[in-house]
Amino acid sequence: MEENIRQTVATLKRNFAYLWFAALFVIILGETGGFNLTGAYADNARVVYFTETIIILITSCCIPSALKLFAWVKKKKIDVDTSSETAMRQYLMWSTVRILLLAIPIITGIIGYYLMQSTSCILCACIGLTASLFCVPSEKQLKKDLMIE
Repeated sequence: MEENIRQTVATLKRNFAYLWFAALFVIILGETGGFNLTGAYADNARVVYFTETIIILITSCCIPSALKLFAWVKKKKIDVDTSSETAMRQYLMWSTVRILLLAIPIITGIIGYYLMQSTSCILCACIGLTASLFCVPSEKQLKKDLMIE
């Protein structure tokens, strides 16, 4: 059982690190000129407005969903399960879904920033990165969530 817990936490930490590495990769790509379109849409006010609005809506939907959805799923699906093995697999799956939900506004915000030089987009990405800090995986949290003594 302890080995399964350690493996699950290691996988969760790896997924969390992938989120931050993906954000850093997109930033490095944008700063080094990997996006040949850097600032390409900065002068088109309609495109900037539309994209900022979409990214803000994505951020305002994904972040609360990622933070609250996990609690709902844990209460409805994981707690009902009696098998600790199945509960741990579901915990891993839903934690991965939570990280992916957080990745959407982060990556789109960074890309939007480089395409339009819009500070609203990078702000959304920073909000997503800050929200991801509430999802840092730990063995203690896993045991608490799955009610393992």
